[in-house]
Amino acid sequence: MTHPASEALRIHASMPVVDGHNDLPWALRVRAGGDLSLADPSAHLDGYHTDGPRLRLGGVGAQFWSVFVPTWTEEPFAAVVSQIDLVDALVANDPEHLAAADTARDAVGVAASGRTASLIGAEGGHAIEGDLGKLAELRARGVRYLTLTHAETIDWADSATDERRHGGLTGFGRRVVAAMNDLGVVVDISHVSTETMHDALDVSERPVMASHSGARAIAPHPRNVPDDVLERLAANGGVAMVNFYPPFVVASTARTTIEMFDEARRLRPEFTDERSFEQELERRRAERDLERGTVFDVVTHIEHIAAVAGIDHVGLGSDFDGIDMTPLGLEDVSTYPAITAELLARGWSEPDVRKVLGGNALRVLQAND
Repeated sequence: MTHPASEALRIHASMPVVDGHNDLPWALRVRAGGDLSLADPSAHLDGYHTDGPRLRLGGVGAQFWSVFVPTWTEEPFAAVVSQIDLVDALVANDPEHLAAADTARDAVGVAASGRTASLIGAEGGHAIEGDLGKLAELRARGVRYLTLTHAETIDWADSATDERRHGGLTGFGRRVVAAMNDLGVVVDISHVSTETMHDALDVSERPVMASHSGARAIAPHPRNVPDDVLERLAANGGVAMVNFYPPFVVASTARTTIEMFDEARRLRPEFTDERSFEQELERRRAERDLERGTVFDVVTHIEHIAAVAGIDHVGLGSDFDGIDMTPLGLEDVSTYPAITAELLARGWSEPDVRKVLGGNALRVLQAND
């Protein structure tokens, strides 16, 4: 019998992975000012999770790059456009490993060439500044999904990790979802409250995705997707893409993280802005010896989502380069074969593994093309 690790490498040679969320553009902006001469991902990039050579080693055929900017950013629409410019520069800088893509067909063609198809996802509805025209402009620039909120509640949608002000989506929020359907922008329900998830599913006539969220039944963090939402993904045709961040993967780490967040929020009036509050949360996380978990824990989320929503409704959304810790065995983008080996060891068939690695995500993208 062939060893699962060897089988995994054979499978990944065909570049099957479609990852729903990678924050390399933001990491480059924060750490290198977006200057690719200072941090060049076309070769091995020390201190980052992601670069072109490691994407190829991991068998990543398509990557959704997050064009994230924080909610406190002045003129967030312009800032997101500058992040799109950075993604375009990333691709132009590394034609050996990357190529631009917009549709599912594009992504398949690029992967067949042995390169990683570069897709774009905007993280946080604050990016459109309450203007449906700006949503259309983002689509024209290549944005294929919009995460309805980030960590903070916005004027038209409640976040999972902030005050619930609207009970889900407002009337304008519902118009945003309908407009996304019309434009071919996938509705991303990561980061949003459970009520917002349900409202989005009520409105959307196209399959949705949770681009980087785990199963709340496994790790009880509000960022994860509860079973009642997972059950609705089958009828919607959507996909939940499992995040690798230990606070969303490991139950004990999730509980500790929630406690730290609640402690910090009680002190929130002392912080002058969201940036200083986020820095305080990072400081508190660094002080704790949090359990990282392993590949085993990530695959447990995959299996739970498959059991509740169905095998056609689970995928991968690592959050690499947007997280400050990873599970053991999933340290960077070269390590996806470890997930495949674990699935094979648990008795999964190759066709079902390929659905998880990328087939399901491509189907959702195609349904929104």
